[in-house]
Amino acid sequence: MWVRVVVLIFCLLTAVQAQAGAWPRTKGTGFGSAAVRLSWPQNIQHWTSAMPTQQYYTLYLEYGLTDRVTLGLDLGRSVSGAAKTVAFVQMPIRNKDSGPKISGQLAFGRVAGDMVIRPGLSLGWGLQKGWFSVDSVAEIHLPDKKTDYKLDITWGRNLPRDRKLILQLQTGDTAEDPPFARFAPSYVRPLKGKYQLETGVTVGLIGDSSMGIKFGLWADF
Repeated sequence: MWVRVVVLIFCLLTAVQAQAGAWPRTKGTGFGSAAVRLSWPQNIQHWTSAMPTQQYYTLYLEYGLTDRVTLGLDLGRSVSGAAKTVAFVQMPIRNKDSGPKISGQLAFGRVAGDMVIRPGLSLGWGLQKGWFSVDSVAEIHLPDKKTDYKLDITWGRNLPRDRKLILQLQTGDTAEDPPFARFAPSYVRPLKGKYQLETGVTVGLIGDSSMGIKFGLWADF
């Protein structure tokens, strides 16, 4: 319930806009990421084989249409774990040098075959050697008005040689399942050119009894 209340407040503040990241993308630049997450039960006694019990694949793209308007595509798995195909537009709400960056986003698409509208909100603070952000979305299924909520809290640290350490708490509350919380730390290192490799793990804390590994490829263009 607390996740739903916090995310609903965030979404009301933007009155149908929200999250793809608090920092606006510069005109003519883009970012893409592809990732796979494999998971198993935390209780090894429940394993029937070494094969993962869940596999999630995601593809995320964003492009700066102008210095204020970012367009994007979000493919993969939704808050509920169902398949999603969502396109979004994002704009900054507060973009001052001091204090938090705030961006709003409005997305449309399909989740589990349903048409959805997805408002959200992102807040970000630049730190001396990294960043801190809070990202929220509400996936509203138009046929029955069922709504799923997600709130991610991220702390990132810039390391020497263009490395990054990311600690993230992923939380959500769906119309069908109880609320969940998951810890997802990861490490990012540069590859050749504009590519970066992300490796990490996931551990369910509340409402999620799984553990897993994550691999992702990032690219700036």
